[in-house]
Amino acid sequence: MKILLLGKNGQVGWELQRALSVLGEVVALDRHPVATAYGSLAGDLSDLAGLRETIRSVGPDVIVNAAAYTAVDKAESERDLARTVNALACQVMAEEAVRLGAWLVHYSTDYVFDGSGTTPWKETDTVAPVNYYGTTKLEGERMIEASGCKHLIFRTSWVYAARGNNFAKTMLRLAKDRPSLNVIADQIGAPTGAELLADVAVAALQQAVVKPGLGGIYHLAPMGETSWHAYAKFVIDFARAHGELLAVEAVNPIATTEYPTPASRPLNSRLNTEKLRDSFSLHLPDWQRGVTRMLMEALNK
Repeated sequence: MKILLLGKNGQVGWELQRALSVLGEVVALDRHPVATAYGSLAGDLSDLAGLRETIRSVGPDVIVNAAAYTAVDKAESERDLARTVNALACQVMAEEAVRLGAWLVHYSTDYVFDGSGTTPWKETDTVAPVNYYGTTKLEGERMIEASGCKHLIFRTSWVYAARGNNFAKTMLRLAKDRPSLNVIADQIGAPTGAELLADVAVAALQQAVVKPGLGGIYHLAPMGETSWHAYAKFVIDFARAHGELLAVEAVNPIATTEYPTPASRPLNSRLNTEKLRDSFSLHLPDWQRGVTRMLMEALNK
C-alpha cells in the first residue's frame, strides 16, 4: 500500500508518520519541497494546482490529510487562505482520490457544531458553525462527501501532542511565574492526544480497506469530559506531585465572556464516539491517560 501523508510536521502528522509505517510505503510531505522517489514534491494545501500535481506524481492508494489552517482567530480575517486550505484543498484531494480509486483520510472538528446544550454531539446532529474556521472545516467535509470518494473523516476536539506547544505546557510555563491564573470554566470537551488520533485512524483504515461500507464521518475523542479550568488544575496538580516548583497558588474559573476573542468558541465540545467504537470494535481510553503520558514526557525533558 502506498500512502501520501500531508502535514507531516504537525502534531497529528508527526504521530501518523509512525503509525502509518506498518501499512506500507509512506510519502510524507509538508509545505516545503523535498526530494522523494517521485521527484521534488511539496504538500502545500494553499497551492491547489501544486497539490493536484503532487498527488498525481505519487499515485497513492491512500491520501491522509493531517494538514489544516488551524489559527481559529486569524481565520476571521484571513478568510481566503483558511477556505483554500480547509475546504478547496479537500475538493482537490477528493477529486484525485476518485480518479485513483484511493481512500482519503481527513481530520475535522467539533467546531462544525454550534456548541449549544450539554449533550455529546452525534455524527447525525445538525451542524451550525459559530466561527469561520468551523465554516471552512464543514465545507471541506461536504466537498469530500459530495465527491463520492472512499473516505474516513474524523471529527475531534482539543488536540494536543507531546511535541510542540499545547495548553498544558502553556499552563505549566505560566504557573512557574504567576501566583494566580484565570482559566475558562464553561467550555466543556475532552483533550485529545495526537497519538490517539493517529493510532485510531490507522486501525480504522485497516478495517475500511477490507469493508468499504465502513467509510464515512466519525467522532473521535477519548472518554470523559472536562473544562479548560479543570484541565489546568489537573496539569498543575500533577506537575506539583512530581516535584515541579510552581509559583501559582490560585487557578480561578472564569466565563468565556470574560475572555473575548475575534472568533466565537463553542461551549459544548463533547463528542459522542459510540459510532466509532461500535463500527471498529475500539476501546477509547479516558482523557486523563493521554494527558498523563504527555506530561510525563514533558516533565522529564
